[in-house]
Amino acid sequence: MHLECGVCIVRDWNHNDKTSLVRVANNRNIWRNLTHTFPYPYTDADAVAWFTLLSNMSVPTHWAIEVGRAAVGGIGCDIGIGIHAKTARFGYWLAQPYWGRGIMTAAVRDTTDYIFNHLDVARLEAHVFEWNLASMRVLEKCGFVREGVLRRRVFKDGEIIDSVLYALVQ
Repeated sequence: MHLECGVCIVRDWNHNDKTSLVRVANNRNIWRNLTHTFPYPYTDADAVAWFTLLSNMSVPTHWAIEVGRAAVGGIGCDIGIGIHAKTARFGYWLAQPYWGRGIMTAAVRDTTDYIFNHLDVARLEAHVFEWNLASMRVLEKCGFVREGVLRRRVFKDGEIIDSVLYALVQ
């Protein structure tokens, strides 16, 4: 996959991204906004495990965000199973030096279009931690609807916090 998004490119990950991935992902401020599956500190071993996971996927659903010929973030979805087979959990992250430049809005807009056109899903869900107002704005700009607040749902960084549910349906 290769999407030209204006301010960035969304593309398949490749092993040449390892150095950049470890450098930009090893950031507590990024970790603080992501699920427990995203490690901190982020090490070479974590990058190897990530590329192994990607190589075992039958259908790619996770991609790199590239700016200036370097992978500086990630975006993707996990498709549900069983009764949730038409719903995918959607998520993304971006290296802190690139925050506030419209990169994520462009990547989310184009990637969600790609997902709906190429994967068999009818709904994308994004859970955002209560303190991540910037991510909420990105989702709203891209057409996601705030469906509710899941009170005291997440234990992150030593705190029990709310999770805000956003969804985009086709």
